[in-house]
Amino acid sequence: MSIGTLSFKNTGYFSSLICDYLAEKPELKTFYNRFPNIDNFRYQIQEKQKVFKAQTRNVLVNTLNKQYQNTSTSELTVQNIKLLEKDNAFTITTGHQLNLFTGPLYFLYKIVSAINLSRELQNKYPNYHFIPVYWMATEDHDFDEINYFNFKGKKIQWNRSATGAVGELSNTGLEDVFKILEGEFGISKNADELKALFKKAYLSHSNLADATRFLANDLFKDYGLVIIDANAADLKKLFIPFLKDELLNHRSFNEVSKTNAQINELPKQPYKIQVNPREINLFYLTENLRERIVFEANSFKVLNTDINWSLSEIQEELSLHPERFSPNVIMRPLYQEVILPNLCYIGGGGELAYWFQLKAYFKKVDVPFPILLLRNSVLIQTKNQAKKLQNLKISKEDIFLKRDAFINKKVREISNINIDFSEQRVYLKQQFENLYALAEQTDKSFLGAVKAQEVKQLKGLNKLEKRLLKAQKKKLSDQVLRMTDIQNELFPNGGLQERNTNFSEFYLEYGKQLIPQLISHLKPLQGEFLILTM
Repeated sequence: MSIGTLSFKNTGYFSSLICDYLAEKPELKTFYNRFPNIDNFRYQIQEKQKVFKAQTRNVLVNTLNKQYQNTSTSELTVQNIKLLEKDNAFTITTGHQLNLFTGPLYFLYKIVSAINLSRELQNKYPNYHFIPVYWMATEDHDFDEINYFNFKGKKIQWNRSATGAVGELSNTGLEDVFKILEGEFGISKNADELKALFKKAYLSHSNLADATRFLANDLFKDYGLVIIDANAADLKKLFIPFLKDELLNHRSFNEVSKTNAQINELPKQPYKIQVNPREINLFYLTENLRERIVFEANSFKVLNTDINWSLSEIQEELSLHPERFSPNVIMRPLYQEVILPNLCYIGGGGELAYWFQLKAYFKKVDVPFPILLLRNSVLIQTKNQAKKLQNLKISKEDIFLKRDAFINKKVREISNINIDFSEQRVYLKQQFENLYALAEQTDKSFLGAVKAQEVKQLKGLNKLEKRLLKAQKKKLSDQVLRMTDIQNELFPNGGLQERNTNFSEFYLEYGKQLIPQLISHLKPLQGEFLILTM
């Protein structure tokens, strides 16, 4: 086992917003509460403890106990749920969609980050309790985003029609998926374990939420992970005041719009707005239905249905059936922070980007804004792959380059002739500087002609360099092929491994040691991309 690291910025795969956040650039400080370092958690604990109510804790624990009734879990997870009743217990939360068989690898990295941060905080602050939580996105309705996983370049897909919240989807049709992966996984002890895990999760449970709970619990119960399905009536009751405020006052729309304007007014407008709020950021949720609520012609309506209410009627509906009101991406973070004694949210770059838009909204409704932490990112390589990289003299910086830049750099390095015309460009520019000076002294009307000739000469030099590079690529094609093959293995489809590959590929190789190895090596507060050779 060996590990290496690379800054997120130097990978070339992370936005300027995330890189600037990690660098603690001053222009971003207004958009978050506290930076994720170990000492700042002391103040986050104090802030959350002042406002989080015992009644909310009781509702939370009772709901979790109901949700775990039919789940065989570890004593540590049971203990963690009970600890949530105490006013010195806090959560470290990550969330993810209900992707089939976990989806991409970073599902694991999110949860491991939450587990390891909880452990680190426990060591630093022994008078408190820290519980890792996985928030299942059961209310999402984009089935096409979650109905597949990639295995060795193949897309294993669950084909069926789907409407409404994905958590309530029946597992109809997953028998066919199981038959496909039975053949793909092959025959080995680790393959048998994977097949049994899929079968128990998806073929022994009636809906996707229960299947995902079983799966995540089976993978992480030994580490005390608590899994929550927030699509629960008792939890939604706690959120009624904020739901009512959203319907009547459009608070999130007003505050997030102001924040978006602030972001757009930053010098050079360096950051992309991740989400734009609607006037009402809620869906109406019933069986096989999740559609937006809008206010039109003096009444509240559910799009694509005949459902509508007057002001008094929708308030009555909210009071009687809060579980039917589902927050969208703008309001879901607030819901999370209202029902959990949470200190930190762990997410990917895209998630943190929309969280940065929400701080002013949280302040307006008097809910503490959590610490935001970028999840761990990992590139796993086998010892054989690491040896190939070494033999080909490919550095960790090289392997992260985009394809064309990678090939061009390596061809220049291994070529027996110099393909870099930088010196010639410098020399050419110097000669033209002399010509500019001469034109200034004689006839300034020649300046334009000199400039045109300079542009022409530099273009010609660039063209010659490209032709020479192309010729060398052809001459060194065998070496180029070996280099691109190893990059293809580690960066499927030209993207990060963690965003494409399913954990099953590595489980077949490493079995039950896969997750313990991740637990051992991922350091959530390290702030660097991890390269793990196993």
